[in-house]
Amino acid sequence: MSRVAQGVTGEGTRRAQDEPGSSPRSPWSRPGVRVIGGLLVPAVIVLIWQIATTSGLVPAYRLPTPGSVITAGVELAERGQLWTHIAISVQRVLLGFAIGSLIGLAVAAIVGLSKLGDVLLSPTLAALRAVPSLAWVPLLILWMQIGEESKITLIAIGAFFPVYTSVADALRHVDPHLVEAGRSFSLRGWSLFRTVQLPAVVPSVMSGLRLALAQSWLFLVAAELIASSMGLGWMLNDSQTNGRVDRILLAIVLLALLGTITNAILGFIERRLLTRWT
Repeated sequence: MSRVAQGVTGEGTRRAQDEPGSSPRSPWSRPGVRVIGGLLVPAVIVLIWQIATTSGLVPAYRLPTPGSVITAGVELAERGQLWTHIAISVQRVLLGFAIGSLIGLAVAAIVGLSKLGDVLLSPTLAALRAVPSLAWVPLLILWMQIGEESKITLIAIGAFFPVYTSVADALRHVDPHLVEAGRSFSLRGWSLFRTVQLPAVVPSVMSGLRLALAQSWLFLVAAELIASSMGLGWMLNDSQTNGRVDRILLAIVLLALLGTITNAILGFIERRLLTRWT
């Protein structure tokens, strides 16, 4: 964070940290505890799933056993198809997420820092945000055909709005004392934004990015329904057509795992940035 912002916001934090008797670090915040705790609920779900399927409580054609799902994954991996599906879906998500997030940050800066931009753009963007994801599919096919462009564009639309909404709202509510302190140091325009306003909204930026990443995975399935022949979303649709419930569950588990991994990576980046800027 800039010296200006640190001078205004950092002193109170340092005093709080230096005060005797401050509370020790909670054991719930330890990485090991969080990892074990996070795995506990999935383990219980898998156990219940195993009991329900092996006992005959749920017929196999409705819910295959966990072992059947693993076997389906191994079969696809041995054919080389599984890794291709995963790689294509990850590529689409990352490209769409990057494009949508960058545009969302740019538009959020215009709307959050400019009264004119707020008046002109906010009503239209609020209306577009209410449009369901599948409603864009026919229009994107008409404009961009059935190639990668239409799929990535749909994912970018999904990533755009969480970033735009979070960052624009945060910029509107930056502490005016911070801004005045920056101006007292002759900061204007880009210098003021870079050294004062941007550090103040870093937590909101990261929250918006994490929401955008989750939204990108949600929009991926809709995107891969656009005449796709590869990807986890396509695998879901194809498995439904062929009655392969094991592969449907496999695709769902893989989407959940990939979403968790990418969110954890973004969370690590968030902690590093917050350490630097706050």
